[in-house]
Amino acid sequence: MKRFAELVNLLGASTKTNEKLDALSHYFATADEQDKLWVIAIFSGRRPRRTVNSTLLQTWCAELVQLPAWLFEESYHTVGDLGETIALLLPDPEIVTAGNSLSYYIRQLMELGQAEESQKKEFIVNSWLEMTTEERFVFNKLITGGFRIGVSQKLMVNALARTVHTEPSVIAHRISGNWDPASISFSELLNQEGDFIDHSKPYPFYLAYALDDAPQSLGAPEDWQAEWKWDGIRGQIIKRDAQLFVWSRGEELMTEKFPEYAILAELLPDGIVLDGEIIPSNGATPLPFALLQTRIGRKNISKKQLSEVPISFFAYDILEQDGIDIRTEPLEQRRARLEKLMADLSAAFDQSRRNPLQLSQTIAFSDWNELAAIRSNARDTGAEGLMLKRKSSAYQVGRKTGDWWKWKIDPLTIDAVMVYAQKGHGRRSNLYTDYTFAVKDGDKLVTFTKAYSGLTDKEFAQVDDFVKKNSLEKFGPVRTVKPELVFEIAFEGIAASNRHKSGVALRFPRISRWRTDKKPDEINTLEDLKKLLEVYGK
Repeated sequence: MKRFAELVNLLGASTKTNEKLDALSHYFATADEQDKLWVIAIFSGRRPRRTVNSTLLQTWCAELVQLPAWLFEESYHTVGDLGETIALLLPDPEIVTAGNSLSYYIRQLMELGQAEESQKKEFIVNSWLEMTTEERFVFNKLITGGFRIGVSQKLMVNALARTVHTEPSVIAHRISGNWDPASISFSELLNQEGDFIDHSKPYPFYLAYALDDAPQSLGAPEDWQAEWKWDGIRGQIIKRDAQLFVWSRGEELMTEKFPEYAILAELLPDGIVLDGEIIPSNGATPLPFALLQTRIGRKNISKKQLSEVPISFFAYDILEQDGIDIRTEPLEQRRARLEKLMADLSAAFDQSRRNPLQLSQTIAFSDWNELAAIRSNARDTGAEGLMLKRKSSAYQVGRKTGDWWKWKIDPLTIDAVMVYAQKGHGRRSNLYTDYTFAVKDGDKLVTFTKAYSGLTDKEFAQVDDFVKKNSLEKFGPVRTVKPELVFEIAFEGIAASNRHKSGVALRFPRISRWRTDKKPDEINTLEDLKKLLEVYGK
């Protein structure tokens, strides 16, 4: 645990990519084999299931240091992070020992799942008393699942590639999929040794950069393929060994969440991987993303929900066919393969069966001005803009510049006043950076969204100073503030919602700019929001 704590501390403190890369590479080259597997798992989102809730941790810590509950709460609100608060409050260990490994503590935490509360308390408290402050911090993070460390998947892949002397693209593929750190060795995972075969394993997703320049900068229009940029969940559908798997871009296995895809296990040929978007749709017509959100968190999907929110997979690329990785083929060739596959499949569906697989259509255009005019109507089709892909491009790994671009339409905006503020997390845990905004409704203010991004560090510091000087009420970590600061809120979409006082929910809200030129009585109204809902909500 000591070495892992040192790694986390270094990664959290450094802002230099090469320093982080060196630290990760050194760890993977020298750490215990099982610990290395768990670090890969933790930094790629495969964290152990939580077995001890946060309230118990708070209670046990307060008891140990004999701190009143209210004072613990004040400390927590000041620090902004529960794991760090506990680590700072606990007394220094009487004896500093070499300690146990990272994998030891993870195994013990996993076994506590069915244990009595007294057993959980004994293990947690005894572990705290053996650890340094840095070790306690990461230990608490293992329990709560709250790691927020500046380590990208790409950085970890590069460190692993350097360690085992293998191409990063190969490593990225090998650490994807449904593997379990408790039942596989480091060599089996990274070198594909032994009998381990994961038929569900997805390919690393190829991601596009935003196009900030005019499309004319890309060169000849005939070298590019244009598609709609759909508003859904990026995913891969895989059929191997007569089994169907559905993966999200976040590497969540979602097969059971979309039972309408089950028919594809019969109809898709074996050894195939499709890249596309999971979208609620009426045939080839996309429906609002908000409908998809009503199904994502449900364990069991009713017949009514299947009927009211039908889900389709809009396929726009094929990555594997007949069990052969074809990602290095030019996009133009892969597209031809995809269109033939979809044509063959369409014949297998009759009027009595709904086809959950749609071909994401390409857009014909002769020049960039014509495409710009088409893009301006993207919201009418349920899209966020356009994707531009070089016809000669291979399917790469991660975010690469040059061949794939997302050309999004301008966001919708509304001017609003800040009414609540809360401290952020991580490096912003001492600043009020999470805000709630309101619009006017007659002589009242109605809250409608939260946002915590879009300002510079200097602006966040200025708003934090305002909050501290102009707080009106306190509700736990939340402060009510004088409604004086006006901000322009940008968002990608709007939908009706009975969960919000305003009756609307925004898609990807963020702060576009601080409107220092506007006064609170100049903000938009609830009626303005409803007009946007009428035009852009579906």
